Amino acid sequence: MNRLEQLAAFLQDSPEDAFLHYAIAQELYKLGMLDAALDKYLWLTEHQPQYVATYYHLGKLLVEQGEKEAALAWFNQGIEQAKAAKELHSLSELQSAKLALEYDED
Repeated sequence: MNRLEQLAAFLQDSPEDAFLHYAIAQELYKLGMLDAALDKYLWLTEHQPQYVATYYHLGKLLVEQGEKEAALAWFNQGIEQAKAAKELHSLSELQSAKLALEYDED
């Protein structure tokens, strides 16, 4: 059983576990299954919006796909979620990613 299969099996026991959904999205990304990873990240933003780590990786994936405007929007949403949760490390990462993207556009 590979890692993705293991995570999917765990998810059956805990279908609302945000970390498992996030881990699956990360694994899909690593496997080059970018559309499936994108779908999973978007699922997380809809069903587990407080899971702040999602926004950074969703934004980075969108940047890779040339969707810079969408990436900025997700970075901004992540910044708001990080502020609300007082997650300073995530806040810093999201702000840095946003600034880098904005700088790259100039």
